[in-house]
Amino acid sequence: MVERAKTLGYRAIAITDECSFAGIVRAHVAAQAVDIQLLIGSEFRLQEGTRFILIAKNRSGYGYIANLISTARRRAPKGDYYLSHKDFVETESNCIAVWLPNAEALQEIQTKEIAWLKNYFENQVWIGVTQLLINHESRQTHILEQLSQITMTPLVAIGSAHMHISTRRMLRDTIHAIRLKKTIKNSGFDLPPNGENYLRDINTIKNLFSETLIAETLKIANECTFELSALQYEYPKEITPDGISATQHLREITQKGLVWRFPKGTPKKVQSLIDRELKIIHELNYEPYFLTVFDITDYARSQRILFQGRGSAANSAVCYALGITEVDPNRSAMLFERFISKERNEPPDIDVDFENDRREEVIQYIYNKYGRNRAALAAAVVTYRPKSAFRDAGKA
Repeated sequence: MVERAKTLGYRAIAITDECSFAGIVRAHVAAQAVDIQLLIGSEFRLQEGTRFILIAKNRSGYGYIANLISTARRRAPKGDYYLSHKDFVETESNCIAVWLPNAEALQEIQTKEIAWLKNYFENQVWIGVTQLLINHESRQTHILEQLSQITMTPLVAIGSAHMHISTRRMLRDTIHAIRLKKTIKNSGFDLPPNGENYLRDINTIKNLFSETLIAETLKIANECTFELSALQYEYPKEITPDGISATQHLREITQKGLVWRFPKGTPKKVQSLIDRELKIIHELNYEPYFLTVFDITDYARSQRILFQGRGSAANSAVCYALGITEVDPNRSAMLFERFISKERNEPPDIDVDFENDRREEVIQYIYNKYGRNRAALAAAVVTYRPKSAFRDAGKA
């Protein structure tokens, strides 16, 4: 989608999966590669029937949408979500809302929905207009123009694209049928009526929408400056004793760890590795990360919870001294650059496995010490592989 948008000459593209951020990381990487602005948001359908898209203007807006998604998903069965008007208590100025009309709703209800959105999102609301060449679309557009005047809310063109090219219609229908747990034949009107929800070229867009509606898309793009690259690690400060810097504290506990690991004296080879690693860690300002992981593993050790550090962290003599990993640097060749490299400019990744029966104790310790506003469980995004794709497609 992102690459196709760039090819077509788009200045920006918005990824707004329904109650999900699952696609934004891959979209961000693709957008960076082809140099196109990526707008990040999500679509929501409330229990009362109100549908709208939220797009993050800045980092605070991104956090707001992320919290909405978490709240909605946690209170519903897997694969579903639950949100209602009651979940919106305080006004939010860091997001843009695009109302998605229900063609079958009465004008009075539509007017109330728009008013409700404008109340909570401080008038940063647009009415979304699609042109998918379906029945009664021109009549619907006329109704939306009237609503725009009544509610003093601008209209904006939206693509509602589910595929990058129209020839993907059969694949789109197959995926829809899989989601509905039906065959394509039995899906009927649950499937989109045509193959128009793809990324159109600029000339087609100009023919379908007025200049005013297209201009509003650029206005929204200018308002939304958030990028995923703005998210950086913000390490907790309480991991160091008062009056001691993170650099000093890490060196002290590392040296204590060496005494524990090598009671007869630290080999020169190991001390040389430690000094070199600590220098690089300091240059990249990663001391708080190592101190955080040490704090967690130290808690597990104090509670006799089994754990094992693994992956590229096994190439670190500092991790060995801290008791995070078990690969002895005096007996093994350590390739620290596989773990941390100044050239890659990527934060370290220390993988630690905790025994299954007591993992929850560690999770609760992290929540209790660092707070639920700074700690979270990360979800794995599962995508199709050939075997599962063939199986599900065959059922559809």
